[in-house]
Amino acid sequence: MGIDVKYQTGFVLSGGFIKGFAHLGAIQALIEHDIRPQIISATSAGALVGVLYADGNEPYQVLEFFEGLKFTDLTKLVLPTTGFFDLEELQEFLKSHLKRQRLELLPVPIVVTATDLDYGQTVLFREGEIASCVAASCCMPVLFSPIVIDGVHYVDGGVLMNLPVTPIREECHKIYAINVSPMPRPESKMNIINIAERTYHLMFRANAMKERALADVLIEPVNLSGFSNMDLEKADEIFKLGYQTAKAIIDN
Repeated sequence: MGIDVKYQTGFVLSGGFIKGFAHLGAIQALIEHDIRPQIISATSAGALVGVLYADGNEPYQVLEFFEGLKFTDLTKLVLPTTGFFDLEELQEFLKSHLKRQRLELLPVPIVVTATDLDYGQTVLFREGEIASCVAASCCMPVLFSPIVIDGVHYVDGGVLMNLPVTPIREECHKIYAINVSPMPRPESKMNIINIAERTYHLMFRANAMKERALADVLIEPVNLSGFSNMDLEKADEIFKLGYQTAKAIIDN
């Protein structure tokens, strides 16, 4: 890091599926302490809430967009050839709620991380259609069908980089990283779904270790393990837990 960094403050938002609503609560707490991002780097669920915030909405306004929605309102069950669900509904949701439709037009710059499934590498979207880039970043393998952009198949950015600090580290003087992917010991019985989900979480947690060390301030809500990935109806509760964690860290 040099003295000629481009941005004073950057926010990094991890993946975490439904737990991503904790990002909004944490951002709200930071804003109340007069800490706002000049750039955002985000993966998966973090990318979803990140673009809606970067488009000029306050965290509570983003939360309101999801009021009354269920998981099935944002996804569509399909014949399981490349995934059990597709994300067309999520893309339509974004298009209908965004004032701007391309990443490069957002008032707050954002870097959206996805995984190139064809070549096995991380891809950083700094420009392009928001709906397709975010869907690509959110596309958990097997659960969702890959998103195709310009002939390339993309899946969840968290596969290789679930806490993307590196993409903006050299551009920022100070980085606040919010990681909403905790790894507590499982309390439920092991079955095929739980095993698959926990395997993903282990993979995401492992690739986030180096990134966590690169952040100046790390905010990790540790009370999110009780929420199912289908608990969209509990977004407000998850928001509050993210808010409480971030407020306690900043206050101290």
